Amino acid sequence: MLSQFKYRRSYAFAFSALMICFAQFFVVNTAVAQSVVNHISPDQITFGKLKQINAGLLNVGYVEAGPANGTPVILLHGWPYDIHSYEEVAPSLAAKGYHVFVPYLRGHGTTTFLSDKTFRNGQQSAVALDIIAFMDALKIDKAILAGYDWGARTADIIAALWPERTIGLVSVGGYLINNLERNKQPLSPKAEQGWWYQYYFATARGKAGYEANRNEFAKLIWKNVSPEWKFDEQTFQRTASAFNNPDYINIVIHNYRWRLSLERGEAKYDAYEQKLSAGPVITVPAITLDGDADGVAPATDGSAYAKKFTGKYQHLIIKGAGHNLPQEQPVAFANAIIRVDGYAKGNK
Repeated sequence: MLSQFKYRRSYAFAFSALMICFAQFFVVNTAVAQSVVNHISPDQITFGKLKQINAGLLNVGYVEAGPANGTPVILLHGWPYDIHSYEEVAPSLAAKGYHVFVPYLRGHGTTTFLSDKTFRNGQQSAVALDIIAFMDALKIDKAILAGYDWGARTADIIAALWPERTIGLVSVGGYLINNLERNKQPLSPKAEQGWWYQYYFATARGKAGYEANRNEFAKLIWKNVSPEWKFDEQTFQRTASAFNNPDYINIVIHNYRWRLSLERGEAKYDAYEQKLSAGPVITVPAITLDGDADGVAPATDGSAYAKKFTGKYQHLIIKGAGHNLPQEQPVAFANAIIRVDGYAKGNK
């Protein structure tokens, strides 16, 4: 889920009026967004055939849509979700001429490790390097990166550390790069309550409980973080199948324990983590999104992290969206990608 950094935004110093103007804050809704793409009815959705490719440490499962000569777009899912968060976004973008890729993150779906000896590591830089390896394997030089939750953090990291591989960025929740020292600082009781599962996962009981009740757990999270999203059982079960990956529990548990400095990462990622702990700026064109119906991470005006984006930048609040914004408001999410592509091309 979103980094604890998001809740520390309230403690950040106020930025100047000039910076706030630069961020160009907007509130949009899907009625406005439909001027670019429209909703696709269920019988029109063609999410694509699942493919597999060896990339770095993994054999990655992914879907692909759109013309081969289109601008590449990589859509990254969060936790506890999967690639079906983009089941409407991907074909909408493909219909507009984009070449869309939606990979399962490590430990999810059909993405598996090539070696039994590889440490099942969930730290942020390891996940980001998975996507760089995925791009290399598919010979994708540069792409628009877009995501929410774990996917937003991964996209933020790539945009910050590898801007030469990034055309533009769409990030739900803003600047989500983790700083372990900052994460050690306590939050308000209300904010801490929202992260209850992180503390549950820190215990042996929590890991055992999660393994025994992974689907019930995910459904509870879905309802808590997206209280206005009326998903049906078929929608949930389609995603829940991705939780059956043999490495799923270990990856998720390590991710959250690592964030709380309860488990170490791997030394080979130390240099990347040192760069990330410094809070590197993102220079590529970027749009950050907040849903106004997120049950855990309330929408903000984005001012607390605006200084982290030094290129063309805009913050949008999406009406009716909870935490799984791409699946709840796919039109708005797709249009943010199209808009940031326009920024990259020099459009206003």
